[in-house]
Amino acid sequence: MAEETLPGTTADDAPDSIVLHVDMDCFYAACERLREPELEGEPVVVGMGYEPGEGHGAVATASYEAREFGVESAQPISTALERLPRTEGLGPDDDPAAAGHYRTVDLEFYKEVAADVKAILHDCADVVREVSIDEAYLDVTDRTAWDLAASGDRTLAEGFARYVKQRIAREVGVAASIGVAPNMSTAKIASDFDKPDGLVVVRPGEVRSFLAPIPVEEVHGVGPVTARKLGSLGVETAGDLAEADASVLEAEFGSRGRELHERARGYDDRTVTPTGRPKSLSRESAFTEPTDDIEDKREVVRALAADVADRANSRGAMYRTIGIKVVVPPFDINTRATSLSGPVDDPELVESVALDLLDAEFEETTVRKLGVRVSKLSFADADQSSLDGWESTGSGGDDISDDRVGDDTSDDAGDDEPPNAGGGTRSHEGQSSLVEFD
Repeated sequence: MAEETLPGTTADDAPDSIVLHVDMDCFYAACERLREPELEGEPVVVGMGYEPGEGHGAVATASYEAREFGVESAQPISTALERLPRTEGLGPDDDPAAAGHYRTVDLEFYKEVAADVKAILHDCADVVREVSIDEAYLDVTDRTAWDLAASGDRTLAEGFARYVKQRIAREVGVAASIGVAPNMSTAKIASDFDKPDGLVVVRPGEVRSFLAPIPVEEVHGVGPVTARKLGSLGVETAGDLAEADASVLEAEFGSRGRELHERARGYDDRTVTPTGRPKSLSRESAFTEPTDDIEDKREVVRALAADVADRANSRGAMYRTIGIKVVVPPFDINTRATSLSGPVDDPELVESVALDLLDAEFEETTVRKLGVRVSKLSFADADQSSLDGWESTGSGGDDISDDRVGDDTSDDAGDDEPPNAGGGTRSHEGQSSLVEFD
């Protein structure tokens, strides 16, 4: 990387850390547009377990244009098709402007594109934490500074982040939203503040005032269950959380209560570290509206199982436990799991076990979210064991926590789902991405 082209570089480092959270916008749909440029500006739906011309599977990503028709992540493809018909099946009297393009998830292609993006990120930072295929934290403290640029209208750190965005757009052809802040949790919130193609900078002295008006569920690590409990204490915003009595929060939520209190006040002492091997791999998705339709539920579980099994295979991981998570309105969380006699790599088994666990207790249950997880991972080269002697772990599963959501290493864990994707003082459009549960 040519030194003279890198804005924001300075030898006079500021004492506060500079963290970038890079979040690719509607990444799967963006990748499909790279392959088919004619899809630019058109509604695009990418489905897991979807085959062209069929109505099975679940929505992995909906472009911004598709979301305008009510298509959301984790919807059954059948529901998406009711709201946004396929362009390929239009009749002569149908309106092409009210139809969309449906594509099947192609993870190998998306990984190739992601690799190009991550090469840029690693070139722009000494430390990169890759959270998922389309998300990463960068520590650029040694690359730039919080000082004002010569123009006086922005910080050097903002110029650096803009340079990263422009490189991704120019060299790869996809858009990224970036949050810049002194710590990880604030940077993550900032990256989601002005999507798509956003750049939000929160300077060290502005963190608490930036966080204060946002709904409490937007605080990194707070999900609906915790938000509901906080609401009963009169805590509705991050500002309320910051002003709350830390001892009361700790009594209600344990050590996590004090941690959330600190984050609302702008404190987060975590450092950006490279991701190690995961302890589990999982995906979960929420329905737009709670449903008791067993076929809709089974479609989503099949798609999630296929995705989780593919991720395990791509990482060379075998697993001894297969489980599901079922969230029942309002936010009652249920986990079930089956343990095997030895580690396996078997996508069909992941699907069948997950469906069996779903059907056994939740066939007629109204649910708002479903998840599939494999755990007890093994990365050693070994023969697969016999499948005789399975054990069902029953309620609570085998080492499945029932109230934490985050990345594979639980470093960014929340409670029962990621920050709410709507409302408040923020603009939350675009991909409602699938998340992992731990």
